[in-house]
Amino acid sequence: MNEALWAAGRASGVTALALLTASVVLGVLNRSGRPLPGLPRFSIALVHRDVALAATAFVGVHVLTLLFDPLARLSVTDLLMPFAGAFRPFWQGLGTVAFDVLLAVVVTALLRHRLGLRTYRTVHWLVYAMWPVAFLHAVGNGTDARTSWFLEVAAVSLIAVTIAVVWRLSAWFVESSHARQELR
Repeated sequence: MNEALWAAGRASGVTALALLTASVVLGVLNRSGRPLPGLPRFSIALVHRDVALAATAFVGVHVLTLLFDPLARLSVTDLLMPFAGAFRPFWQGLGTVAFDVLLAVVVTALLRHRLGLRTYRTVHWLVYAMWPVAFLHAVGNGTDARTSWFLEVAAVSLIAVTIAVVWRLSAWFVESSHARQELR
């Protein structure tokens, strides 16, 4: 059973990284209002939301499987208090920080209509800080971090998010009028 929990923890962590990467890229694309081949513009928001939900679910599986895995020796405190873990406390602490930020983003997304769009968007911007922290956690703490297949996943993820964020922050990025109207 321990090996199954360990494998599930590893697989869900890598899957969560890939889905978080896709969510960030889709989020940037959604703000631009540009369609993807084969998808109408309005579908980008739906796909972004579904990918973000899947990423959150895989982060949850990652955290829970490692919490119950005796080899990982995680405690509830390790999940909530950054840099308090016994094993690689810095790298594990980065995962805790990313998890805490993800929880804040999810809670504000669920309460979006009660908190208001401005609050939701302000907290949602934290994803741009959360992704690199989660990425560093995966690279620094992951069991498979030195394998060629994981390094390829990490490289593709880093390149995709870097391109999306550079484009988002560039003068060439223009939000669609539809995206701007959502703010009002």
